[in-house]
Parts: sequence; C-alpha cells; structure tokens
Amino acid sequence: MDPMDADGMTDSAAVPLPPTLTPHRTPTRTPHQTPRRALATEAVHAGRDDLARLGVHAAPIDLSTTYPSYDTREEAARIDEFAATGARPDGPPVYARLDNPTTARFETALARLEGTESAVAFASGMAALTAVLLVRSGAGLRHVVAVRPLYGCSDHLLTAGLLGTEVTWTDPAGIADAIRPDTGLVMVETPANPTLAEVDIAAVAHSCGSIPLLVDNTFATPVLQRPVEHGARLVLHSATKYLGGHGDVLGGVVACDEEFARKLRQVRFATGGVLHPMAGYLLLRGLSTLPVRVRAASATAADLARRLATDPRIARVHYPAIGGAMVSFEVYGDPHEVIAGVRLITPAVSLGSVDSLIQHPASISHRIVPEGDRRSAGVSDRLLRMSVGLEDVEDLWRDLTGALSARPGREARSPESRTEARSAPAASPSAGR
Repeated sequence: MDPMDADGMTDSAAVPLPPTLTPHRTPTRTPHQTPRRALATEAVHAGRDDLARLGVHAAPIDLSTTYPSYDTREEAARIDEFAATGARPDGPPVYARLDNPTTARFETALARLEGTESAVAFASGMAALTAVLLVRSGAGLRHVVAVRPLYGCSDHLLTAGLLGTEVTWTDPAGIADAIRPDTGLVMVETPANPTLAEVDIAAVAHSCGSIPLLVDNTFATPVLQRPVEHGARLVLHSATKYLGGHGDVLGGVVACDEEFARKLRQVRFATGGVLHPMAGYLLLRGLSTLPVRVRAASATAADLARRLATDPRIARVHYPAIGGAMVSFEVYGDPHEVIAGVRLITPAVSLGSVDSLIQHPASISHRIVPEGDRRSAGVSDRLLRMSVGLEDVEDLWRDLTGALSARPGREARSPESRTEARSAPAASPSAGR
C-alpha cells in the first residue's frame, strides 16, 4: 500500500458472532463460531448482542460496588474458585473490584475486534502494562526484552525497575540474542510513539520463540492491524486514545488468551487498578465508531503528510506504511514556536481524539526518558507529533502552515528524501535520528 494512501484500509477481516450474553456473564469465545461478521459490524454490535432480548437499546451502566447474596457458602465457593483460577464468577459479581457487567461488555467487544479469546480492562494503559509485568514477575521471570521507542512512561517503567524487572533494550534483529532463561516478556510498539517506526510483528514473534510477545497497538488499533494474527500473544492499548476517541475517558486494556487473562484478573483484583463502569460504558460506545473515525482521520493524516513532505520548513516527515492518523515531523525552525502558534489544533499531550492535537515529545511525552536514550531512538528535539482528528484537511493545513516558522532554515530537499514510511528498526540510522 502507498504509505500515503489511506484508501487501502478495509474491514474485510471477519470475526465470529458471539453467543447471547446475559446481564452478569460475559461468555468466553469459542473457536469457529458462525456466521462471521465484518469489523465494522462487530464494532457496532460486539458486547451488545443481548440488548434487544433485555428490552433495551443502550448498554446498561451498572454502578454497584457490591452485590447482595443470602448464601454465604456459595459466595465463599465462588471466591475460592476465582482465587484458584482467575475465571469470571458465574452469576452476578461479588464485588466491583472483581468484576463489573458494564466493563465486561467493553472487554468482550475489544477481544472480538482484536481476535483474541479475552480482554482485561484496567484504570489506565500504564495499569494494564503494570499488571502484565506483575504476572510475569510472579512466575519468576523478571527480565524483559524491549525495542525503543516506546511510550515514554512505558520506557520509564521498564528502565527504572520499579516493579523489580530488568530490561534489555535492543533492535528487532537482536531480540533472539537478548533472551535469557529468566526472560518473561518481549515488548514492542508499532507504529512506535512518537517516531511512528514500524517493526515486522511476525518476524519479532518468530524471534521470541516461546516467550510471550506484547505489542502496544494503541496507534494502529485493530482497524489497521491485529497483532495476534502475526504471532503476538498480548495486545496492549491505552484505551484513553482511539478506543475512547473523544478525550473524555481514561482506561487501558490487554487483549489475550483466556489463560493469561485469568492471571491478569487476579492481579487486577489484588492491586485495585480497575476500570470504572462509566469509563467502561464510554469505551464500549467509542468502539462503535472506531473504524469510521480511524479511516476518516487516517485519510486526512496521509494528505497532511504529503503536504508537509514538500514544505521547505520541514526537515523530515514520519508517516507509517500501515497508515493511520498520526503524523510526526521535524522542523528546521523552533518547534516550540509551532506549538505556540496553532489556533485550531489543540496543543496538548495524548492522541486519538476527534479533535487534532499536537505536542513536542522531547518536552512532554518522552521527557522522562534519558536524553541520550531518547535521541538514539530517533526522538530529536525538533520532532513534533500530531494526532490528526476529524476536522477538514484544509482548515488543519491552514492552521498548521500558519504556525510553522516563515523562514525556511535550509533549501528544501525532494519529498522522497524527507518522507519516511517507517518500517526500519527503531534505533537504526534510517530511523530518523
């Protein structure tokens, strides 16, 4: 696909139709269910298939923190079962930190979109990553192999060893050699934050062998790629971003097989990083428009990337071959003046909202990463990251070009030399350092 062409994105991949849901029980997916539904259809209906039978049109919001039961022996047995297996209890929940019906609907829907057996939601993306690391550390596997760049706080969590983990940073080609007997996880983000560097998930999965591969799929979303189809075992999302899509909800989620999900539920119950039911409702609602939003914003982002590539004020444009609604670019002028100069585009951290956002990673999202590591991963001081929203492309371009420095720093190079379809290893010379 042309790296600037968003028209190649389709929803032709279909996923099985789930069985009928009950208000307090989200079924485990079983393979080879039929009929099959397209991604756009699944986005609208997954997690909601029982609503007509319940006599409602919108998903119920269950705000209960506790659930009455007159049979304490049965409750004790259900709690023991959860402690032993991590499986969702049959019947109504016992306590909101253990499970919630509204949150369970979002988990079911996201699992369907990612093509996994299960998904486990958390209060934030960082809470979700923390749970994964705790699961592996609890098994005595504290070593992590990771490829830069990652989201800045993910980088910091691994580097600082806050959870007792040890990380080896490498490029994709070095993953197999970096694996040790105590390695419990390999982590990549593709397209990466903020350089939009891409890695070959299938090749990385092959290098991992039996070690679980976690792919942060926040930027791509299941609309553009489903990492489990290429060999990943775990798929991480900051649900705050595209899954929610409106800048008004905080959450995280891991899509995975049921075996790993059971361990994640046990960690979530013990540590308390639960997703609020209202957030679960908003995320479920956000999924229904995810394919439409991602495709529309991606088309605009590709158009802006083309224009930036021919602008003499731009040193380099980063736009992934997979497409998407993120564009990063390096300016010849002062990047801080560009941030200060926008009027329509919102100068703010985060991404994936219906409105366009722009930020300076070296100052905000990746400030916590040591400067040398940041630069070696391609995060230069002149790099700006833009999350393209649903505004008209002409309005966005007018605002962006007005905010750029009026004085070209150097003579413009050809578009081919200044635009990158990011498929190179994150720390390689071709990654735009």
